[in-house]
Amino acid sequence: MERFRVDILQEDVDDLRRRLRETRWPVLFDAGWDRGVPADYLRELVDYWCDEFDWRAMERRINEVPQFVTTINGAPVHFLHVRSPEPDATPMIITHGWPGSVTEFLDVIGPLTDPVAHGGDAADAFHLVIPSMPGFGFSGPMPAPGWNNLTVAKAWAELMSRLGYDRYLAQGGDFGAGISYALAQIDAEHVVGLHLNTLVTTPAADGSDVLDDEDRRRLARSQRFLDVLAGSMKLQATRPHTIAYALSDSPVGQLAWIVEKFKDWADSGKVPEDAVERDRILAIVSIFWFTGTAGSSAQFYYETVDYLPISNPTVRYAPIRQPLGVAVFPQGVFLPIRRFVERDFPTLRHWSEFDRGGHFAALEEPDLFVGDVRKFARVVRAGS
Repeated sequence: MERFRVDILQEDVDDLRRRLRETRWPVLFDAGWDRGVPADYLRELVDYWCDEFDWRAMERRINEVPQFVTTINGAPVHFLHVRSPEPDATPMIITHGWPGSVTEFLDVIGPLTDPVAHGGDAADAFHLVIPSMPGFGFSGPMPAPGWNNLTVAKAWAELMSRLGYDRYLAQGGDFGAGISYALAQIDAEHVVGLHLNTLVTTPAADGSDVLDDEDRRRLARSQRFLDVLAGSMKLQATRPHTIAYALSDSPVGQLAWIVEKFKDWADSGKVPEDAVERDRILAIVSIFWFTGTAGSSAQFYYETVDYLPISNPTVRYAPIRQPLGVAVFPQGVFLPIRRFVERDFPTLRHWSEFDRGGHFAALEEPDLFVGDVRKFARVVRAGS
C-alpha cells in the first residue's frame, strides 16, 4: 500500500477549460428536462465549470483525507482510510455507485470517525474505509473485463484483511449496495452487519402478492426508471465502448451524462442544485474527466446487468446471516417495499423511512445518513 494524493497536471486543467470554451453546441428546441438536459441550463453550468469552479480547492479538500492505493487481483484500488481517535471504533467499508465517487462521503467522514467532536457519543465512532470502485476515478481505468459485484466484493474482503480489520460493517448504495451484499455473503466470517440505502424489491414471481396502493406506487417508480430514466444503463450495459468515445472526448458530454442523473435520481426539485451543490457535482464530473474513466466505469453495467433485479426480475437474493439495515429516502430511484424485504431478508433488523433525500443519500442528506448508520450499528452491537 502506498500513500496517494490527488495532483492533476495543470496542463490537463488547462486542456479542460480549452475544450469547454470550444464546445460545438447542438441546436435544440426548449423541452425543459423532458428530453434530457436543457441547453440553457447546461450552457450556464459549463460557463461556471470553465470560469468559476475551483478544481484546486476541491483537490485540497480531497487531500485532507488520508488516501492510499494498492493492487488487488491486478487492478489498482484507491481508497480513503480514516481511523477514528476512539480505539474501540467499529470498522466500516462504504461503497459508492455510478455515477459516483469517494467525494460523496466527504461530509460524513468527520461525524462518523469522530462523533465527540461533532456533538455525538464516542460509542458511535467508526474506522472508515471508502474505496473507489475498480474502473472508477482514481481506481481506473479498469485493466481487464470481469469486474462485477462478486469480484469487487472479493477485492474488498482482501482490502479489509490487509488493513487488519477482522470484524466490520458494510454499507452501500446503488452498485455499492450490490457489492456490499455480495461482501456479506462471501466474507460472512468477518462482516457483522449490512446497511443499504438502495434495495430493489420485486413481487413474487407467481403473482401471489396482494398489492396495496403504496406498493403499486413504489413499483411504478421502479418501472418509471426502466421506461424513462434507464437510457444510460441500457447503453452502458450493451455498448460501453461506443459511448466511451463521446464521453472521453467531450467534457460537456460527460457533464450532461452525469448531471442528468442528479436531476432524475436526487431530491432535486427544479434543478440538480436543489439537491446537491454544483461544486460537488462538478467535482464528481471532473474526476471522471481527469481520470478518463467514463468508459471503464461503464463496463460495470455490462458485467452486472444480468444479475440486477431491476433488469432481470428472475433474480432472487441469496440469504445472508448478518443483521440488515435499510434506509429509504423518498426521492430515490427505487423504493423498497418493507413486507417484501421481510419476506426475502429474514435478518432485517433496522428500517428507516425519511421525508427528504434521494439516490445520493450521503451527499444529499449527510446528517440523516450519519444518524441512520449510527442507529444501525447500535442494533448490531446490541445483538452481538
